[in-house]
Amino acid sequence: MFSQLGLSPAACASLSRLGYETPTPIQIEAIPLVLTGVDLLARAHTGTGKTAAFGLPMIERLLTTGAPGGRPTLRALILVPTRELAVQVHQALSAFAAPSRLRVVAIFGGVSMSGQVQALRRGADIVVATPGRLIDHLQRRTVDLSAIDVLTLDEGDRMLDMGFLPALRRIVAAVPRRRQTLLFSATMSEAIIQLSTEFTRNAARVDVCARQVVAPTVTHQMHHVAVEHKRDVLTQILTQDGAIQALVFCRTKRGANRVGEGLGQRGVRAGVIHGNKSQSARSRALDDFKTGRVRVLVATDLAARGLDIAHLPLVVNFDLPLVAEDYVHRVGRTGRAGERGRAVSLVTASEAGLLRQIQQVVTAPLEHVGTPRVETTQLRGATTLGSDMMAARPRPGSRGMRRTPPGRPTGHGKRRFGSRRAATT
Repeated sequence: MFSQLGLSPAACASLSRLGYETPTPIQIEAIPLVLTGVDLLARAHTGTGKTAAFGLPMIERLLTTGAPGGRPTLRALILVPTRELAVQVHQALSAFAAPSRLRVVAIFGGVSMSGQVQALRRGADIVVATPGRLIDHLQRRTVDLSAIDVLTLDEGDRMLDMGFLPALRRIVAAVPRRRQTLLFSATMSEAIIQLSTEFTRNAARVDVCARQVVAPTVTHQMHHVAVEHKRDVLTQILTQDGAIQALVFCRTKRGANRVGEGLGQRGVRAGVIHGNKSQSARSRALDDFKTGRVRVLVATDLAARGLDIAHLPLVVNFDLPLVAEDYVHRVGRTGRAGERGRAVSLVTASEAGLLRQIQQVVTAPLEHVGTPRVETTQLRGATTLGSDMMAARPRPGSRGMRRTPPGRPTGHGKRRFGSRRAATT
């Protein structure tokens, strides 16, 4: 029970009204430590309740160390890597803080700064921000970090992967040295440990996934697929189970657009999100997916962190990620909160090296499935899978297919996987 973790009766009553009854492992480990005021380095994979693990005790500490009287004072800052995660953390903290009347403001790019400036002028106790947009506000002097008591870095490993370290250093230099710092990460790499050494003081460590980096409720399936058959196999995977929802990951923005367009031509409604989409377009696509107006969401690794999609049964890796740890973050979108999930990856010959790296990171069994033998038919001018899945080579030059040079493997039957350097994003 949350009451046994040191939270106040008022906080526990609020959690009960919100439907929270039993704390998760990361909440059990982290909440008592954060309440004591110590710095913390915590490792927990996605979907384990990290926001509540740092948000609940943070709110308690803000109330006990200086309950607001009059105008709010910015005393807590949460840094996150993506806009989507900023929105979701803001929503969760706003719900937790509602009874206390602490004000939570979100700051992220892709939208006008004027609304954020006005919200900051009205006063904020807690700010959830992406590093780039927060620096914009610092440069314009529209945010004051001089009274920060608690600094939280959520998805620290992802922020390092995205090149935010210089921005993080600049932000940390603007907050008081006497503060509590909480660093949450899905991995505990040397880079994260170094980051903790730089930003925290004698941090306590919590690791709730030391033996298992992917939720044990997720099953993993690998399809060995020729490049020219990828879209057809994807269509089969998305249609064979009826109208279930699926999150499909592509390596590049252009690839995500092409896959989304191809699915639409095959009669599968899909939304697309990536870094080149405007914030309004990304929000609309995610909302359409959550409400069921589209049942497939195609994304780059931008969406691998922070997306909170309830009851997502399927994640498909159209392209394997270039970094094995990103596989963990991608498939962490399914199998959350003890539910069953499925992760399916389409593996080409050139991705054999990436697959070996994933096998070293994922301790769960990986089911290897041979190359599907496909029959292509024409529907609405697009190539789709035949229902009987009989073998037939695609017409060279047909829509969505590459022309296969003479002597190049087509993916049928057994073949030896090579180790060609993967293209960069």
